Amino acid sequence: MSKSDNAWCYHVLAILIIVMWGASFPCTKLLLAAHVTPTEIFVYRSIVAYLGLLVISRFKVSIWSRRDELLAVLCGMTGGAMYFVLQNVALDLTLLSDVVIVVAVNPLLTTILAAIFLKEEHFSWKVLLGSAVAFAGVAVVTFHNGFKWGDGLLGNVLAFLAALSWSIYSILLKKVQGRHSTLDITRKVMIYGTLCALPVILFQPLTPVSTLLRPSVLTNMLFLALVCSMAAFFLWNLVIKKIGTIRASNYLYLDPVVSIVIGVIMINEPVGMVAVIGCALVLLGVIMVEKK
Repeated sequence: MSKSDNAWCYHVLAILIIVMWGASFPCTKLLLAAHVTPTEIFVYRSIVAYLGLLVISRFKVSIWSRRDELLAVLCGMTGGAMYFVLQNVALDLTLLSDVVIVVAVNPLLTTILAAIFLKEEHFSWKVLLGSAVAFAGVAVVTFHNGFKWGDGLLGNVLAFLAALSWSIYSILLKKVQGRHSTLDITRKVMIYGTLCALPVILFQPLTPVSTLLRPSVLTNMLFLALVCSMAAFFLWNLVIKKIGTIRASNYLYLDPVVSIVIGVIMINEPVGMVAVIGCALVLLGVIMVEKK
């Protein structure tokens, strides 16, 4: 069978991965409802995933140069601790649909930062128009109840900061890509992100072990660690290798939609017309910029 004959398998696999990542949001919501703290969710998830990747790599640990190790620390801080903890806190404060829509703007933020710091993009009228459309979608979702400060607005602001931290991580990541394997980079990001978040756990009450071992809690935690953080990472690299970066990245546009649908099914998450309009605007704006 030729490569073209079985290429459809990798497109199906890409959709399956998006479903995995989409399910991570309602799974996190369920863990928060069980009173597992946002920081604990990230730390426990990262430790289990890191150990899994360590086993897969046959316990090979590499030592980088001081500069690259420092970049790895910054990547772990922004793309690990800050991104996931801010996102988890946002999920604890506001609706799942609001968080996934606001976080979906991160490809746009990455494009803007790349244009400023890496000179990889020009601010053409298409980029500016797409940015305006996407940020209009974020504004619709964030301020649909007015400008009154509260948990909902705070959650949306934290979700935006999570998207921004991931964009900063993406820029920093470019500095070490090419010199080290993707597996090695991911392991370092996980372990440094965990180390950055550990001090927060030390100064807050820990979730009782009896709660963590409850079947529903343990199942969701293992799903986040082994499926969303470890397995999906390897499968996504395989998809990129087989069908290309551009084709694979196009499936990422489905992520907020899939997350909202799964949220409705798993936790009966309410979705109003505001969320639909905001999601449509964000996706339209991001697609306009990315296609440019």
